[in-house]
Amino acid sequence: MQDNNTDLRVIRTKQSIRDALIDLMEEKGFEAVTVKDITTKANINRGTFYAHYQDKFDLMDKCEDEIMFEMTRIAEQNLPKLLEALESNNLISAPNPIAISMLKYINKNSKFMKAMLGPNGNLTFQSRLKDFLWKTIFKNNTNSFIQEEKLLVPGQYLAAYIASAHIGVIQKWLEGGRKESPNEMADILSTMTVNGLVYAAGLNRK
Repeated sequence: MQDNNTDLRVIRTKQSIRDALIDLMEEKGFEAVTVKDITTKANINRGTFYAHYQDKFDLMDKCEDEIMFEMTRIAEQNLPKLLEALESNNLISAPNPIAISMLKYINKNSKFMKAMLGPNGNLTFQSRLKDFLWKTIFKNNTNSFIQEEKLLVPGQYLAAYIASAHIGVIQKWLEGGRKESPNEMADILSTMTVNGLVYAAGLNRK
């Protein structure tokens, strides 16, 4: 029982530290945040902080690692559903299953994601997101979402376009208070990505 209580205390302490980091990032940006700021905000002493993290950069890395691990798990779990939808040509009428699950996860972790992708966020996280999308779209195996040999444009440009567009839409959604549900946002992304910008803008309707 004591071990369980200790584990719970550690979990709560780490959550307090991460919540403090998020709040401080929104206030003044990651670069300006100090360990002292974090410990004061989290109401802990410096020894407690250093028992879990080497410094603020280690804290940030571990926060990012957890997010990226979970997003990778979501992508891998839903990839078969996406490939099935592509094969049956259902992706035109139904949103991307990976997008739906990913947006639900982002919605659940909206405070962290908004801080990371906001004006005071960490640019390296956006780079990691783009790299994640590249690997998701062009995984080097036969189950790839998109096969590079079939592309009409160079793969690195297509991946950069898709990643930047998706991140930009997610940023706007978070900044706007997430008025649309994850399913509605997945539908919006599907309309723009699958049907194309010309269709989404209402310029190619009959």
